[in-house]
Amino acid sequence: MAPLYLLSYACATLHEAVIPLPCAPLTLMTTTHLLYLHGFRSSPSSAKARQMAAHVARHHPAVTFWCPQLPPSPQAAMALVAQGIAEWPRGAMAVIGSSLGGFYASWVAQHATCPSVMLNPAVDPARDLKRYIGEQTTWQNPSERFYFLPEYIGELQALDMRGHAPAAPELAIMAKGDEVLDWREMAGRYPQAHQIVQEGGDHALGNFGDYLPQVTEFLGLA
Repeated sequence: MAPLYLLSYACATLHEAVIPLPCAPLTLMTTTHLLYLHGFRSSPSSAKARQMAAHVARHHPAVTFWCPQLPPSPQAAMALVAQGIAEWPRGAMAVIGSSLGGFYASWVAQHATCPSVMLNPAVDPARDLKRYIGEQTTWQNPSERFYFLPEYIGELQALDMRGHAPAAPELAIMAKGDEVLDWREMAGRYPQAHQIVQEGGDHALGNFGDYLPQVTEFLGLA
């Protein structure tokens, strides 16, 4: 394994706090393959997914970037991802996930032993998504409908990685102003991660572009 060093960032603005933790190492690796996982009712057309894709294409063209459209079933979603990254180099891949995608990213990171970046990650989607059982629409295309079935709750529970020590370095970016999820619960879920906590903000992390330098450095994009 590559040597480890402690990662520290100065605050980019007065509106965010970086919480330095002694257990937030970063491998001196080069990421050549990057997976991005969108959130519930979202898609590869989300603002953050498109920003990340454009940043990689412009500044890191050697990196393989994949943001799949995830099916509603958590089990099917992770089966799709597992198949898609089966041939990826485990020592040179990383995953980014937003909201429910952050929950999925922790599962991927645990099984692929790769670094992960969580953006306002869902901590207990099996609890929180029960009220969404039934017909739903996507944020980017309201005319597109899908069904979130009751059995998906059990599938989420089966993917829960809480209680497992991180398999690789983690970075968590959280907004105190998240109107959907509690940032304190997120921070408590990832105690060993390098944490960036933004004052204010929102669930969509509308200023995600401001964090691209930190994400790029953390992952060591080729």
